[in-house]
Formats: sequence, structure tokens, C-alpha cells
Amino acid sequence: MTEISSIIKEKAPLILAEIKKANSILLHCHPSPDPDSVGSALAMRFALEQMGKKATVIKGDSEIPLAFMHFPGANEIVRKNFFEIDLKEFDLFLSLDSASTGMISRRGEMKAPLPIRTINIDHHPSNTSYGEINLVDPASPALAFMLYQLFTTWNIEFTHDISVDLFVGMYTDTGGFKYEGVSYRVLEAAAELSKIAPDFTKALFILDNSNQKDAIYFDAAALNSVKTYLNDNIVIATVSQADLKARSISPAVAGGSEVENRLKSVIGWNISALLTEIDPDKIKISFRTRDADKFDVSKLAVALGGGGHKATSGALLEMPLEEAKAAVVSKAKELYNL
Repeated sequence: MTEISSIIKEKAPLILAEIKKANSILLHCHPSPDPDSVGSALAMRFALEQMGKKATVIKGDSEIPLAFMHFPGANEIVRKNFFEIDLKEFDLFLSLDSASTGMISRRGEMKAPLPIRTINIDHHPSNTSYGEINLVDPASPALAFMLYQLFTTWNIEFTHDISVDLFVGMYTDTGGFKYEGVSYRVLEAAAELSKIAPDFTKALFILDNSNQKDAIYFDAAALNSVKTYLNDNIVIATVSQADLKARSISPAVAGGSEVENRLKSVIGWNISALLTEIDPDKIKISFRTRDADKFDVSKLAVALGGGGHKATSGALLEMPLEEAKAAVVSKAKELYNL
């Protein structure tokens, strides 16, 4: 059995006590959700239902990507954001994989404390501890790995569906078990999940092969825009509203792009940034680095109002695309002495 981290041992009983007191529990997916966000929310819903609780997962601000709709339970995600639900219907809110209240929703004012009792479970070092209970473990490379440990502590039965959702979250958020933070404990957990759900490869195949044509057009537009700055230390790709409209590209495909990972794979390009104008003068930024110790991109994201991990992070800027690009370059020069 996988060793449980000390912080999870400490907080697991406190969270369980709150769950036991609640009848109806709300879960969400963060804006531009990734598989760890969706898979973890669905796995938690199944776990709560095992405890006899009513649990509801809402999609949040963004649509759930087509490539995620085969995750067990995805068809039952409620197509509403945080401001479209009646909080009076819920006793407790479990906010997962969200470093700040802005990652719950950006459709309105989100200030702590929230108008519903909140438990914040996350693995981002930039987490602002906005819940009544905060379980934040930056050493965990995926939220799904934290949930694996929580469920083990709570004696949850790892069903096929829970195992698939957690495995997909762990696999994707670790870059296929390649990112910093992956240890024998993570691999042990993945191995246990794969025993229960030996068809996990099918889930990964569908995930990797559910592209729509606008995703290819998006990548083409991004790669065609590539420019380097600060002696090639930072490389930036941009996709404007005009680019999106020219090929009828949905802004949602930006969340599934691998452009920033492709760019940081180039020797000498230490920081990569993908800037997408998802709405006029609203720029979604995704950062990656090939050297997380020297170029901790979570610092860059935080400086721009976002957050994330040392190797992967992001931010949202409300300004014209060229101004956002200039802000990224300027802040990178300042932070890394380039």
C-alpha cells in the first residue's frame, strides 16, 4: 500500500468529519479544465456517493472537452458554473485543484470566505488557503494522487470507475510520469489503480485521439507565430481572436494544446509561453520550462496574477495581446535576470 503523506494523515479526519455532517455536496471543474480537474472531481463524487452523500459536479466556467467525455461519470456533470447554481441546495463545497477563488469561477466576484462552507484540496504551491479547511500538498504532482491517499485513509472502495478517473488524472498531470515530483509512491498508486482498471490504456487512447480539426488549426496558428526573446531564453506563441475567427476555432481547444510543451523541448528555449486571446483583450497564458530549478515559472505566473507549479503554470491577463506579450517578457527579464 502506498505510503500516506503526513499532511494528508493530519487533514483527512477533519475533512471526513465535515463530509459526514453534510447531506448535499458541491464539486466543480476549474476554468479550462484539464484531465486532473475533471477526473478528480468525478472520482470524489463516486467516493462521496459510497458514503451515502448526494454529490453534484458542475462544469464551471468552461465546457468539458470532448476528449474527456469518456471519463466515468462525465455525462452526469451539470452544465452550470458557480454563479448559476443555488448554493442553498448544498451543505458543503469541496473545491478541488484550484489554487485561488479565481480558479472556481471568473464570472463574478469571488472573495473568501465563500458563501458556503468550503474545503480546499489542492497541490499548487501558490494556493491562497481560502477554505475553512485547507489541504494543500505542493509535493504531490497531481491532485488525483492526493485523492488516492485520501480515499485509502477513508477506506473507500477503489471501483473500476474511480480507478480510471484517478489514473487518467495522475497520468496526465505528471506528463506521463515524467514531471518533477513523480516518485515510487506515485508509481505504486498508479500500479494499484491499473490492477483494478486494466483497460486504462483505452481511456488514454481515446484521450489522445479525440482531436477535432480546429485543434490542428489552433496548433498551426500558434506555431506560425513563434518568436524568441531575451537571448532565446523565452519563446512565445500567440493565437489572437482574429486567428480563431479566421478558421472558426473554438477557444476551448487552447486547453488541450501541447504547443508550449513542444516549444520547451527545444534546447536553449528555457521558458515557453502560449498566449491565447480567448475573448477580446482577455489573454490566457500557459507557461512551461525545461529547468524548473533555474526558471521556476510559478513565480512568473504569480507575478502576473496567476499561479501553478515550478515547471507548469498559467495566468489570465485582461489587456491587448501585444501588451500581454510585452508584460511576459518584461517580467521574465526582471525575475530571472535575463
